[in-house]
Amino acid sequence: MATPDRTAPQDDVDDLKAADAKDLHRAVREAGQEELDRPVSSLFFSGLAAGMAIASSLIAEGALHAALPDTPWRTLIVSLGYPIGFLVVILGRMQLFTESTISATLPLVTKPSGWALRRTLRLWAVVLGANLLGTALAAAMIAAGLLGSSELRTAMIEVSSAITELSAGATFVNAIPAGFMIAILAWSLPNARGQAFQVIAAITYVVAIGGFSHSVVGAVEAWLLLFVGETGVVQTLGGLMLPAILGNLLGGAGLFALLAHAQVRGEMNGRDEN
Repeated sequence: MATPDRTAPQDDVDDLKAADAKDLHRAVREAGQEELDRPVSSLFFSGLAAGMAIASSLIAEGALHAALPDTPWRTLIVSLGYPIGFLVVILGRMQLFTESTISATLPLVTKPSGWALRRTLRLWAVVLGANLLGTALAAAMIAAGLLGSSELRTAMIEVSSAITELSAGATFVNAIPAGFMIAILAWSLPNARGQAFQVIAAITYVVAIGGFSHSVVGAVEAWLLLFVGETGVVQTLGGLMLPAILGNLLGGAGLFALLAHAQVRGEMNGRDEN
């Protein structure tokens, strides 16, 4: 009787291997290049949809908050609602500003040019603006009582009020790890394969229980507090939103993206950069 060949074909073995850092760099860079090449209208409407969809995080958190007693472990359970918006946005392939901090930066740092810089700034401006507009629309509907019951509305306001406990400077510092971790998420997804749901849920849950400031989710909360009269315009824009945006940008593009590029730069050749 012939002995069975227990050696898997090389292609099958390669399929089982996780991509190394250089492969991940290429995958994320190519995805970023596609984003840079998209027309403004596509970026805008995708970003608008993402801004509105990310509000499902606050809705889920509010529903859990309303259903649970006021106990020390309440936050841990309420935070389970936080990943919902990210799952909808990322699996739905919508444009989220914090994801683009790494994907748009890698093409720029790999082949620096004035064109790449302009395209990166264009992407960030359009997507961020659309995200903020989408979050404002969602928050306006929540404030007007158009999404859910009055109990849910009250719970969402209570959940949102946590962002006012930090000063502008503290919000900026608090947003850096959030930007870093969402960049890790974007970096990890090409290796996630069939586990994308779990990876997204795990990383964003850590952001939630850590109390880190995410600029887009935080924008839903900040707009809601403004629309119900809990905060003023200056505090909302200058004390809550802007520090979170800058902190996320520093953590994502300024730290993780550059570190991700630095770890493979010495292994890259001209063909890798094309």
